[in-house]
Formats: sequence, C-alpha cells, structure tokens
Amino acid sequence: MTIAVEPLTTSIGAEVSGADLGAALSEGDFNAVHDAFLEHSVLVFRGLSVTLASTPAQTPAQTLALTPDQHIALTRRFGEAEVHILNQFHHADHPEILILSNGKDAGGKPLGLEDAGRYWHTDVSYTKRPSMASFLYAHDVPPEGGDTVFASTRAAYDALSADWKARLQGLRAVHGLNRITAPKFTDEQFAALDYVEHPLVRTHPETGRKAIYAGAFALSVVGRPENESREILDFLADHCAKPEFQVRHAWRAHDLVMWDNRCVVHHATGFDQKHLRHMHRTTVAGDDPV
Repeated sequence: MTIAVEPLTTSIGAEVSGADLGAALSEGDFNAVHDAFLEHSVLVFRGLSVTLASTPAQTPAQTLALTPDQHIALTRRFGEAEVHILNQFHHADHPEILILSNGKDAGGKPLGLEDAGRYWHTDVSYTKRPSMASFLYAHDVPPEGGDTVFASTRAAYDALSADWKARLQGLRAVHGLNRITAPKFTDEQFAALDYVEHPLVRTHPETGRKAIYAGAFALSVVGRPENESREILDFLADHCAKPEFQVRHAWRAHDLVMWDNRCVVHHATGFDQKHLRHMHRTTVAGDDPV
C-alpha cells in the first residue's frame, strides 16, 4: 500500500495511512514518514494494530495491539530511545516505555502517570538535551474527552511581529520543574535534576527553521528583571496557544501520534475519571537546543 499523507491544518499535523508500523518499515517508507514528520511536526496514525494471518480457525483474522517491542523498534528508527526519570511508571519489561494511565491495580496502586501534561509544554525541556520526538500509543481511551492539543511554535514564531523577533533575539530561558508541573516526582528525582538554559528561539537542526521554545517548564528569562521575564513568557504562552497554530487529536483505541518537540507544544485535556485512559509513550533523545 502506498503511504498517503493528509494535512490536518495549514500549520500543523497530518494523518498518515498506508504505513505498516507493526513491521520494519522499508527505507523508502521510513523516508516518506520522516519527511512528513519534518513538514507537519505532528503525525497521526489511526487504529494502528497488527493483523494476524487468517487460518480456518480464525475468521476473520485476529487483530492485536501494537506490541511494546514494535513500539520501541519504531522509536529507534528515529534515534536513541530514552528512559524517563519517572522509573516508578515504566513498563515492567520495557523501561523505554512510560505508562500514562489513570488505572489502578488490585491493591489500588496507580498503573501509570496520572493526569500528565495538563498544561502547554514540550517534553522534558528541563534537561540539557530535551527529547527530540515523542510517540504516544493509545491502548484504552474514554468515550469522550482526554484529547491532546498540539500547537506549532514554528508557525507561532513566523507570525511574530518584527519587533518581537528582534526582542527575542539571543534571549535564553531557565527551564526546570516545580511541584505544580511535576507533582509525581520524588524528592530523589527532583534532586537528580538541575536548572538548565535554552534559547527562547530555537533553530531546528534538520530544517533550519526557527521556532519559539518555551512552555510550562520555562521559568524565567536569563538576565531580565522578574516583571519583564514574566511579561515575555506570558506573551509567548498566549501567542503559541492561538487557535490558528493548533490541531486537536480526539483519541481512538490503537491510535499512535508522534510529534516533534523541537517545534511543538502540547497539552492533555480532561475527561471523566470513571473511564480508563491507558497509553504507552516513548521518546527519542535530542541534542542541545541552539
């Protein structure tokens, strides 16, 4: 089947069909997916699963969810698969997979990280070399709610006035965590991290295009008074969240969505907690933002 890429908006997102991500992608298919990733920043693969060959005892063919091994193998086609610092929410057999879930085991212990990312952010920007890409695969989803909203910080940068572009030139922000953005981190996990600085305007290492690089983990602007620092970060947060830069994904079971953290911010939306939302996330190691 030929890979088809259907843009979802003019600024961000595309739905991809015809790619068998449960198998090893051919070089040509991988290049097509990779090119679409660089162009659209967010790629949606609907109903991704593995269909087994039919036998006389199997009519119709059985369909299984994408396995952890296949999920990790896809991630590694794009680079080094990271292991998240929140090891209490790792997949038991695959530490590269972070479980996002509001489910509980028989003893009431959380199965995964609950209520993750209910604010605009780019994944793990509080580290020196933040994640390049994220791959989120849905196992169980609520009947409504629990969407993920993405915004193109590349389109947001392009839309800035010349005055704002000049003002941001050369500015850097301090990124880090606090108990509001990271309530599930243990004291030991907090102690293992330090504050880092990243440019407020980041140049994409593959496309050369510029994007705003901020989000909830950006705490202050280096060398600016507190009131000016807050003004800049609040302006950028509001600007990046404008509807014209957004795409919203309503999840279905077995969807996989991948996004480029170098030029995208995202946040999860609420849902009725009586329903299960259970997902697997992997990330690809990035480089020093410039």
